[in-house]
Amino acid sequence: MAVEEIQLQALDFGDVGLELKDLNLNYFDVNAKQKYSEETRYMKPKVYVKPKGFYAYDNALKLAKELRLDFGERADVVVNGSFIFGDFIEAYLLAQKAICKRMIVSTLSLSENNVDSFHNLMAKGWIEQLDLVISHYFYSHERYKLIPYVYKRLDLDDKFQMAVAFVHTKVIAFETKGGRKIVIHGSANLRSSGNVEAFTIEENPELFDFYVGIYDGILERYATVNKASTRRELWHEIGGGKLNKKNP
Repeated sequence: MAVEEIQLQALDFGDVGLELKDLNLNYFDVNAKQKYSEETRYMKPKVYVKPKGFYAYDNALKLAKELRLDFGERADVVVNGSFIFGDFIEAYLLAQKAICKRMIVSTLSLSENNVDSFHNLMAKGWIEQLDLVISHYFYSHERYKLIPYVYKRLDLDDKFQMAVAFVHTKVIAFETKGGRKIVIHGSANLRSSGNVEAFTIEENPELFDFYVGIYDGILERYATVNKASTRRELWHEIGGGKLNKKNP
């Protein structure tokens, strides 16, 4: 039995008349459990699975306290110009009591306060390894100002690396000791831009591994911290620590 065809009259958009003829609107009734066998010129939209939640915030600390993600969940967030993304990172780790085995941060720019925040997280054991990827644009403008401060504050106990490349990505990926792999990605840099920004935070092992692969390649090629062995480490590696021992 043929599906009833619906005839629509012209829609009035001011001076523009739009006439839709013989359009079968039944195909647009999206139902995740319903399948259609009829062929049609118009494809039905894909079923959209609602994520964990949608948020609009102007305060990073408040969001960090109220946002909780279970395994496989995500949240989409819109924030205003007073929201400082770097503050959210520190507040989120503390609120969730999450210790990071490794955190990768890719950002176009950051501020001195952002650097201090990462320093505190590293010094107090919240981040065990921090890898920072910044834009060549930011490096060239801050080479003699903020960049030396970054090295001074974050190069702690050989647990920091920074790469400079032609990147415009804003991604934070970290793995916690509790086994969660979190990815935060969107338009926001670490420091406030005064603009409305949006980002997504999700517990997603596949996406985490994808970004780790991308940024490991960048860090390997464009790293700026020389992690060559110290003299003591080198001496131990070549067997110097064994030379003073008697052979059994």
